Amino acid sequence: MCAGRVDLKHIFYAFSKGVDGVLIVGCRLNECKFITEGNYHALNVALLSKRIMEHIGLDPRRLWIEFMSSADGVLFAETVKKMVKTVRELGPIGNGKVKERLDEVMRLIPYIKIATREKLRVKLTDPSKWEEHFTKEEIEDLFKNVPSYWIDPEECRACMACLRRCPVGAIDGGKKLIHVIRQEECIKCGTCAEVCRFGAVKKLVGQPVPPPPPEDMRTVKKAAEA
Repeated sequence: MCAGRVDLKHIFYAFSKGVDGVLIVGCRLNECKFITEGNYHALNVALLSKRIMEHIGLDPRRLWIEFMSSADGVLFAETVKKMVKTVRELGPIGNGKVKERLDEVMRLIPYIKIATREKLRVKLTDPSKWEEHFTKEEIEDLFKNVPSYWIDPEECRACMACLRRCPVGAIDGGKKLIHVIRQEECIKCGTCAEVCRFGAVKKLVGQPVPPPPPEDMRTVKKAAEA
């Protein structure tokens, strides 16, 4: 598999399932035969992942990324040996708070990818810039300002566009029924806000989400026009 396909979800899924260390191996930088140069994307994903790991209390030394050719058998063996030694010294991840934080990161990956998409596209040819490509302060702010999406009962027209397009099925609703986002299942991707043509879906940051209307008050006041 090309390193360009490495995703945050692959890395954090492995850790959430109890894997103690992850190694990403890509082609040598500047030697990719495709114009997409996916190994630079993999580098950005790894750098971002390490910062997130640091933020949630998971030692970033558990994640390794190396670049080599298929002829670098000795280098590969040496890399694996060093990684295994490091991970064994760190010990197992175990369960507890870190596991809970990993599960939360998994849920927020769509939001994280959208928020960092510009930096994930950068081609970091200068290794001296790798360390600070994603800063601690940036990641802290990222998790501090996680948005919530809420459907305003006064503006919802029950058109069902958001319900149909939600990638995780986190919206309750129906014909002539005010839609409600189940906050515990929402992945913060913002798809609902993008497809709502009535502006009923609000993005909330730093404020509590209003409670949904009672079931007996969920009939829309004005139906969507055809």
